[in-house]
Amino acid sequence: MGCYYYQMAWGRAPPSLMANSWVVARAEQRPMAPSPDLPFDRTLLGGGSLSASRRRDLVFVVNPRGANGKTWKEWKKLLPYLRSRLGEHCNICESFTSGPSHATDITRESIREGADAVIAVGGDGTLHEVVNGFFWAGKPITNHDTATCSTALGLIPLGTGSDFARTFGWKNDPHDAVDRIVKGQRSQIDIGVIGGENEELHYFLNVADIHLSAKAGYYASRYKRFRNLCYVFGALQAFIGHRNQDLRIKVNDGEWETYPQVTALCIGNAKFFGGGMKIAPNADPCSGNFEVVILQDFKWYDFIIKLHKLYNGTHLSVNNVSSRSVLSIEVEEISGTGSIFVQSDGEHLGFLPRKFRVLPSAIEMIF
Repeated sequence: MGCYYYQMAWGRAPPSLMANSWVVARAEQRPMAPSPDLPFDRTLLGGGSLSASRRRDLVFVVNPRGANGKTWKEWKKLLPYLRSRLGEHCNICESFTSGPSHATDITRESIREGADAVIAVGGDGTLHEVVNGFFWAGKPITNHDTATCSTALGLIPLGTGSDFARTFGWKNDPHDAVDRIVKGQRSQIDIGVIGGENEELHYFLNVADIHLSAKAGYYASRYKRFRNLCYVFGALQAFIGHRNQDLRIKVNDGEWETYPQVTALCIGNAKFFGGGMKIAPNADPCSGNFEVVILQDFKWYDFIIKLHKLYNGTHLSVNNVSSRSVLSIEVEEISGTGSIFVQSDGEHLGFLPRKFRVLPSAIEMIF
């Protein structure tokens, strides 16, 4: 790759990108000495010894507007440490997003050009876009030269929400994230894929959800300046005019079942959403299954009384809460209003009907 996609500062870029004036990127390839107190792990990203003639290409996708600009400030503070740990053996390629889906475009081009890793720098929204960049037209993106994908996914959590990182117990510390990248240990993780009527496929890494929680997430996006409180404000607004709805559900392509008075339905590939709510406590993104959690006939006061259980993951014992492990789940409303919200990883996707299925071991991630 040689930072081909990210050499615009040197006056060279692929023709397909020259027409897109919104692409902003910079390459950093100056050799840097490793930190003396933190020895460099020579298993970095490749599973074997590093060769002096084979520098790794690491693409860092940064959302400079994340967390009201805090992501940009924290990234600039982190760069000296990152260069000291990685600069001797790796090409550090920065790319700054400028709008919705830009991170997805950057990721696709990076994989095609043979990047060793694409690392999301920001919150769950940036990570979500990067994950979607690993796929195109229902298939994984492949390297131009090898027709395979050897690109790993990485994460440096710097945004408003870092719910996916909580599943693995990762601290919200960017220096710890850099150390994980240096170690370069990879593990295959599952990805969820969502399809709908005449809708293109959409991918998610963390949690997809339906009805009240999805509506709350939709409104929460308006209050990002309040950090994690945005989820509280979003939920309060979502409750206005909310009505529980009867839903039809088909699990693992079986028979249709009717679930009455559904308040929210959550499909967990990982455990947390909504700023630390442990909604799917048994979910594991390395298991090959989703955990589906269904809340039925909840009133507004039920959430107040049981909120602590939702956050600490003990709500599965509560009345009107059910959980099951699935490979796929199809959901449609019975009333036909077309107004039941759907979201994944905090991103609004529209409305029911939708089908969700797991793609086991779909991506390698840096752990």
